[in-house]
Amino acid sequence: MSPADQALLAAVLADDPAAVRAALADGADIERRDEHRRTPLLIAAADDCAAAAEALVAAGADPNAQDDRSDSPWLVTGVTGSVRMMRALLPGGPDLKLVNRFGGISLIPAAERGHVDYVRAVLRETESDVDHVNRLGWTALLEAVILGDGGRAHQEIVELLITAGASPGLADGDGMTALEHAERRGFDEIAGLLRAVR
Repeated sequence: MSPADQALLAAVLADDPAAVRAALADGADIERRDEHRRTPLLIAAADDCAAAAEALVAAGADPNAQDDRSDSPWLVTGVTGSVRMMRALLPGGPDLKLVNRFGGISLIPAAERGHVDYVRAVLRETESDVDHVNRLGWTALLEAVILGDGGRAHQEIVELLITAGASPGLADGDGMTALEHAERRGFDEIAGLLRAVR
């Protein structure tokens, strides 16, 4: 790794946009990959270094560059739930159809993990497909019910997804709908929300 590349990585981890710009001016490779094929922007996204990410995006960093686990800067925001990072990446034109190793878009892990603010922001500020189906046969709505805890955050996410036009009748690979999963798991509040839109 060149000194400029080392300086860029240090600047990213310090979330220092001025140092990011200086390292790039010194010849750092904006798309340099580490041993896991992560770019500086992916490292910034994973560590929620939004100021550094903004500087990288402004310099042309690729928000779709995937590592050896098929994660990209954009996809990682669904895992971390960082709205600020999501917004930092939007000017770079992320591919909203790019999928992770499970075949899901960023909305799906966000729904599973209960990231209410992120789900709200993605639904309002992007054209993400609310009914995207991953390799498990699950949509964001199904994932929120199947892998969620039924608590307030997941209830809010179910409400947001329904309001955004999610299809509650879409079943998983076993033919079970989100409502059937909610009923089986005893998630009465979520089941009530789903019954109201049948």
